[in-house]
Amino acid sequence: MKPYESKISIKSWAEEDRPREKLSAQGRRALTDAELIAILIGSGSRTESAVELSKRILHHYGNDLNNLGKASISELSKFKGIGEAKAISIIAALEIGRRRNDTETKVPDVVKVSKDAFNIMHRYFRDLGHEEFWIILLGQSGNVIAKELVSKGGISGTVADPKIIFHTALQHHAVSIVLMHNHPSGNLKPSQLDIDLTKKIAAAGKMLDINVSDHLIITNEGYYSFADEGLF
Repeated sequence: MKPYESKISIKSWAEEDRPREKLSAQGRRALTDAELIAILIGSGSRTESAVELSKRILHHYGNDLNNLGKASISELSKFKGIGEAKAISIIAALEIGRRRNDTETKVPDVVKVSKDAFNIMHRYFRDLGHEEFWIILLGQSGNVIAKELVSKGGISGTVADPKIIFHTALQHHAVSIVLMHNHPSGNLKPSQLDIDLTKKIAAAGKMLDINVSDHLIITNEGYYSFADEGLF
């Protein structure tokens, strides 16, 4: 009789329980999240199988693929059995899934209300660990002419130069613009700096006859509209 083994490799599992064979025989929807990730990483370590390692990673991120999708290479590489190559495979697969979801989402090409602007732009801000400041450039009927990145910053802030904003608007012959930036912290409340900057840009827009119609603060959970809150 063989001695008792506390850990069993995937190769020793019943064929129907091996992730690759299971996907081939039963289809992709038969696999758990951990089994799908196990296929990505290919192998575990001496002490645990790829599926067990995948379960441990998922547990760390609250069994939430959205949370796992925010992980960096260095964060994933801290797990025993996950090197840089495996971390990159996980990140790449989750990014492909995110982009697929984006392409399936039909967004309006006209901005009439704040929700329209959010629907168009939220995918650009999803899972960012730093702040970015964007503008949507609009034509006479609210049609979207262009979407432009104005600046990138750190975790706590970014600087938006009104000169760059209106230079871009004039180049595109925009009638109005929507300001947008994200808060990686998840806090939707505008800072005093956000409020002061919005007033400054709106005042400059009036001098150039370019309407600043809204300013949205975006997080993974939703958005805050200056216009909806009566701050214009």
